[in-house]
Amino acid sequence: MPDISITYLGLKLDSPLIAASSGMTRDIARLHRCREAGFGAAVMKSLFEDETSRVDPAPCYSLIKRGDASVFYSFEQASDWGPERYAEEIQRANTELEIPVIPSINCITRDGWRDYAKRMQDAGAPAIELNVSCPYGSVTANGDIAESVIYRAVEAVLDAVSIPVAVKLPGRLTSIELVVTELEFMGVRGVVMFNRFAGLDIDIENERPIMHGGAAGHGGAFAFHFPMLWVSRISPATGMDVAASGGTTSAADVIKYLLAGAGAVQVCTAIYMNGYEVAGKFIAGLKAWMDLKGYPNVAAFRGKVSGGSVLGSSEIVRGQKIPHHIDVELCISCDICRQRCPHESISNEDGVYKIIPATCVSCGFCVQVCPVGAVRRGDDGGSEV
Repeated sequence: MPDISITYLGLKLDSPLIAASSGMTRDIARLHRCREAGFGAAVMKSLFEDETSRVDPAPCYSLIKRGDASVFYSFEQASDWGPERYAEEIQRANTELEIPVIPSINCITRDGWRDYAKRMQDAGAPAIELNVSCPYGSVTANGDIAESVIYRAVEAVLDAVSIPVAVKLPGRLTSIELVVTELEFMGVRGVVMFNRFAGLDIDIENERPIMHGGAAGHGGAFAFHFPMLWVSRISPATGMDVAASGGTTSAADVIKYLLAGAGAVQVCTAIYMNGYEVAGKFIAGLKAWMDLKGYPNVAAFRGKVSGGSVLGSSEIVRGQKIPHHIDVELCISCDICRQRCPHESISNEDGVYKIIPATCVSCGFCVQVCPVGAVRRGDDGGSEV
């Protein structure tokens, strides 16, 4: 049986899955469900110094259909508790549960960062996650640069506590590499990549923003590939722990994040969409894959596809030709491949579809859009016609 335990922020976790800060981790009852489902740790719903953020509008959730996918669009910022009640729950959770429960804090003053962080340490928190992310981009509402806000918060917290500190980063920064380098120099133990982006959807019937009249965070499968790219770049270049966050919808996504170098994988939207039990499915898939590959533990493959193993733009081999074929026995003459081909390299002669080698550049799009798998490339077989 493969060993899926990891170490994150100096904490031993039974699995690399962490329930991310959200409404699904707001209290000890829900944290118990995280533990029972198989999460290795949980980050409690964020405690905000700004009391306005402790009250959610109604409604605050919407499932937006975009093609075959759903976008989870939500506006829930903070725990509805103040610091005293929140600290009590952290203390109880880390006493009762068999997994680490990490508080998440978001403050607007230096004294707030210091005070809230110290309260969490005094309550027995094993680590702290700083929710410093500005979801609207690099510039905050008062004109500050997001990097400056992050550094000031980190400086205040590190001056107040000795337990490990992780920073949940926004996806839009002037330079992600420079921010991570500076945070490591300051003494941060881990980074979470990334917080959700904010977005806007509009009700065209009423001609106003949907739901509560403003913007909201959005998550789902679409959010996966951006953090995976940055995890693959950052993880080999830092001594900090890197947790991936965004778009995890399957065991395959967990595996990909670990291959890219993530030390842990935070899960949020998948819990809302599929329940806490999704963790068990992810873990079963991860273990089955490790068995198949012969990996005894996560360390044996973590980071295998990161750093120099991911080619840069100037290193990518260009201009190669790969023969494409259409299997006439499978082809249903739907005409999709011919209509979609960007290079007009597919002909239709009396219902028989052919690749035109002279103009085909082997882009592979026809293989992707064929609904029955009749278009093949390279050594995939098929009858060339």
